[in-house]
Amino acid sequence: MPEIQKDETGGGKKLPSHARVVVIGGGVVGCSILFHLAKFGWKDVVLLERDELTSGSSWHAAGQIHTISSDPNISRLQSYTIDLYREIEEISGHSVGLHITGGFYLASTRDWYDYLKRERSKARYMGLSQEFISPKEVAERHPLIDPKHYHAALWDDQDGDLDPSGATYAFAKAAQHHGARYFTHTPATVTTQRTDGSWDVTTPKGVINAEHIVNCGGLWAREVGIMQGVHLPVQPMEHHYLITETIPEIEERMKQGEPGRLPAGIDYEANIYFRQERHGMLLGTYEPKGTPWMVDGTPWSFGHELLPPDIDRVADRLEMSFERIPAMGNAGIKNIVNGPFTFGPDGNPMIGPVPGMRNYWCAVGVMAGFCQGGGVGLTMAEWMIDGEPSIDVWAMDVARFGDFATPDWGTVKSTENYERRFVMTFPNETLPRGRRQKTTALFDRLVARGAVMGQGFGLENALWFADGPEDAREDPTFQRNRSHDYVAREVNAVREAVGGIEIANFAKHEFKGSGARAYLDRVLAGHVPKPGRLTLTPMLTEAGRLYGDLTVACLEEGHFMLFGSGAMQEAHRRWFERDLPEDVSYANVSDDWHGVALSGPNSRELLRRLMREDISAEAFRFRDVRHSFVAGVPVILNRISFSGELGYEIYCRPQYLLRLAESIEAAGADLGYRWYGARALMSMRLEKSWGVWTQDYRPDFNAVESGLDIFINWKKDFVGKKATQAFRDEGVQRKLVTMTIDVDGIDVSTDEAILKDGIAVGYVSSGGFAHHVQRSMAMGYVSTEYSTPGTSLQVEILGEFFDAEILGSPIYDANGANMRA
Repeated sequence: MPEIQKDETGGGKKLPSHARVVVIGGGVVGCSILFHLAKFGWKDVVLLERDELTSGSSWHAAGQIHTISSDPNISRLQSYTIDLYREIEEISGHSVGLHITGGFYLASTRDWYDYLKRERSKARYMGLSQEFISPKEVAERHPLIDPKHYHAALWDDQDGDLDPSGATYAFAKAAQHHGARYFTHTPATVTTQRTDGSWDVTTPKGVINAEHIVNCGGLWAREVGIMQGVHLPVQPMEHHYLITETIPEIEERMKQGEPGRLPAGIDYEANIYFRQERHGMLLGTYEPKGTPWMVDGTPWSFGHELLPPDIDRVADRLEMSFERIPAMGNAGIKNIVNGPFTFGPDGNPMIGPVPGMRNYWCAVGVMAGFCQGGGVGLTMAEWMIDGEPSIDVWAMDVARFGDFATPDWGTVKSTENYERRFVMTFPNETLPRGRRQKTTALFDRLVARGAVMGQGFGLENALWFADGPEDAREDPTFQRNRSHDYVAREVNAVREAVGGIEIANFAKHEFKGSGARAYLDRVLAGHVPKPGRLTLTPMLTEAGRLYGDLTVACLEEGHFMLFGSGAMQEAHRRWFERDLPEDVSYANVSDDWHGVALSGPNSRELLRRLMREDISAEAFRFRDVRHSFVAGVPVILNRISFSGELGYEIYCRPQYLLRLAESIEAAGADLGYRWYGARALMSMRLEKSWGVWTQDYRPDFNAVESGLDIFINWKKDFVGKKATQAFRDEGVQRKLVTMTIDVDGIDVSTDEAILKDGIAVGYVSSGGFAHHVQRSMAMGYVSTEYSTPGTSLQVEILGEFFDAEILGSPIYDANGANMRA
């Protein structure tokens, strides 16, 4: 059984009346945040734990640690976490039981081998120590494994295991060393916010006032959130692992000393992770049918307890495991552990300041706490102290979810993610559960026309159009998929006639008031337009990092609408609300404005048929905006296009959308009108060398690196100006470039390594097939010395290296004449 450590110092101390930060929850994540805050200089920080430290999921965790994650920055933070354990062990004097054995990720199918090739490519540019080894080498390093089941394995020197309780206590005691305090048997029972934004946290030992509170509630994250009306879409899931009796081969190896300890491993097809546990083995698995635990809420009385095991739920996984590691099948089972731990809707943590709240933070759903806890603590401390993390942590940001992420939806998606923990998700794959959570008035209409739908920020949106509902399917693959020819058809319609795409999934932010212009002039780095005009602008952090790529419309003086990334809408809301002046009103109105964007040489004629106003090139110029009427419904009309063609964005209230779409279809019937989806749009923007948010534009980069500095208004003061001037004057080490790639049948997705003479010099941020110019293309960041147009590089795709060339200008309509027509 997992060992439980008792707190030696936490009880009996007097609770202070005030703290800069109160962390609620004494698992590994809460203790890591406490440690990092104190280490970085915030000494007046306190952690409250309802029972003993680790009372929840931490004490019964399997303790296996690894670096691989689907998101490169999470991988970096996992690598940081593993390296950190030696530091906290030394500072605290408390053993973390660390064993760095190395580990491998086993590929028993060609698809999993391809997946690991993609991971190896990421490791090249991240500087992680991962390499392929043969099945023969796997057996040499781990003689209990039968190598005949595998194509290859990816080896990582950093992987291993530790003692979960020991690591948690080491964080807590290291935090004490730096001046922090923690209190056990001190539950937070009520949280109340004062008018000054600080929080009163009520406990049985008294009330403590804090400038900030952090919900690290783990199994009780939902309950802690509900105290303040925050409904977090996380769900505790039952999870099994077992520990075998002594295995003679391991016992013999261990007589040779620590070097004889076996490496850790993950077998994706068998859906198992495994490592040595004393003289036996620990084997864990994710059941094909997940079991949510305590859907209605975690009892406050639950603590150092386990759940009744149900070995039948994992019997098929065990059978496959015993085939692949025969010695385990011959050993008896010593213990079966079934303990709950908390999953999020996409398997990643939910951390950061909660949108719509002041000084309320969370770090919940960290299911891989001993892989990620150190990195989460680092990120949270940087965020609280410096105002922003040192790297982009969007994959973990709580703001990636909005009101659509209800508790019920969270249970459905968390269960799906649990079941798919070691199940392949392909670049073109959309997951089936939790769908139709948000739809527009056009959903049924577009599906009837063959739309294959995706989901973004909870909203269904068309990816591409098949020939009808019966044809609307997609086969997951790493290669070019069956949508290829359909997308080509949509691109052709836009380039040669006219196409329409639904734009409900774009974010819309409305600002009103006498101080709106001055506020936006400070927050945005670019020009703020005059009434009736649009501009493009980056939004930067104080450190000069990108935090937005926005279209700003001035509808009239004192009334602005900002259009941007739908995924970032709550993150941007949080950004705007943090220091909003009294003479400015702001609202995220994304769900209040739906609409259709028209693009193509026939778009003006189509729109003319639906309007009474003059929209000639002279009367309605490129980057004009106006209130108007289209098809008899009131709209906001923008003359702008992300396709690179003459185009218009028509925004209407949701109740008018169906009327607008019907009228567009009827008026465009003889003009070659066709609906198109996100894949066609992404193909066309590549031909214009236009980046997209969360891929090419992210807080990992600054405006100079990304090329967005061309939109900056250097004559004014703006957030991030000093840092950005330094980047401009001193130069940057990397630049965003566009490349063509000599490859057929497959394209990049994201995160592939870019190489020069076999050395990684950058990575792909986005890419795909550009249908109009018939080229495979990519955008990516490369070392500045290799960013010159005409430079020959290579891009790694599924382990093969393909020649690429950097472009000096857009490959299609380089001077933008089509847009301005």
